[in-house]
Amino acid sequence: MAKLYFRYGAMNSGKSTGLLQVAFNYEERGQRVLVAKPAIDTKGDRSIVSRLGHSRDVDFIVQPEDHLRELFANYAAGDDPEALVTHVDVEPVACLLIDEAQFLTPDQVDDLLRIAVLDGVPVLAYGIRTDFRTVAFPGAARLMELAHTVEELKTICRCGRKAIFNTRRIDGEFVFDGAQVAIDGQDVTYESLCGTCYLEASGGRLG
Repeated sequence: MAKLYFRYGAMNSGKSTGLLQVAFNYEERGQRVLVAKPAIDTKGDRSIVSRLGHSRDVDFIVQPEDHLRELFANYAAGDDPEALVTHVDVEPVACLLIDEAQFLTPDQVDDLLRIAVLDGVPVLAYGIRTDFRTVAFPGAARLMELAHTVEELKTICRCGRKAIFNTRRIDGEFVFDGAQVAIDGQDVTYESLCGTCYLEASGGRLG
């Protein structure tokens, strides 16, 4: 039986790099993959870009109102004229890869499970678990509930410990209030911290 995998980690833990490597591995062996990301992730426009400088165009963008299983079926069959990457054949899809999966809706995550279990296509979803306030993204929370396999991708804090939290800086200053998704037009950056450094930065505040 095909499975749903959730590979999560703090920011800069190599999630996009890992996704691109998996896509390369499948395609090197002549197997077809589909790569997608939520529309809310505007970084890289219609591409997935890793910190190592590698990139790849996605096959489709997922809007918040989309029925993901139906959208996947259209692209798998080669029926959608909006596809950025056009396949001249209709070979079976060997794997569906999702970047920034935390931005999916819970219903869309349910569809990922259906794609794996009912359609027999492995689904690998990559994303972060919590926002800068340590609050779970709805899509990530649902993936934690449903995924057959949950795997943490590790990165390190400035102090050398394992980073587990994401912090937001606006104009260079840590902030712990605001919308879950950053507001356009502000100078927003993120840094991954361990629990100790996060609590020091937040004055002991969580959530």
